[in-house]
Amino acid sequence: MGKIVTYLEMTGREELTPGRAVPGMELRREEGLSALVRSVQARVGAAYGWRSSSRTDQQWTELARAHPHRQYWLVELSGTTAGIAALEPQAGGEVEIVTFGLLPEYVGQGLGGHALTLALRQAWATEPFEAESVRRVWLHTDSNDHPTALGNYLRRGLRVHRTESVEGA
Repeated sequence: MGKIVTYLEMTGREELTPGRAVPGMELRREEGLSALVRSVQARVGAAYGWRSSSRTDQQWTELARAHPHRQYWLVELSGTTAGIAALEPQAGGEVEIVTFGLLPEYVGQGLGGHALTLALRQAWATEPFEAESVRRVWLHTDSNDHPTALGNYLRRGLRVHRTESVEGA
């Protein structure tokens, strides 16, 4: 059985519909090759079959070389790591949210809307690559991700621009 991949986009920062604010939640930039980033990303993605949940040290090093502009942001809740967002500026003023998610112990507590709001705001504030300004923020999700992920993306103002069925995934 395959999976459905949904690509979403936002083409103006004014399209963002913020989630309910969570006091004490913020983003903190972290070095991509840090053990903390690798651990958090692995824990977030393990339940959903993310490739990043089983990368070797060598694969992380190769990823860092292949994507030198990628930024890793830890979602912090009152100083404790609760999740992760990885942003990648791309040519033409696009920013892809490559990774977004909460650690398992923070899922289901009403935190995802504000965490995504922070990630989207950071994406719009990212220095553009080969452009004067960020003109588009995009991401993709699939049917193996958390069941509320797509709804959260839509409620924040992202809109579907493409879907595809991936066989055997």
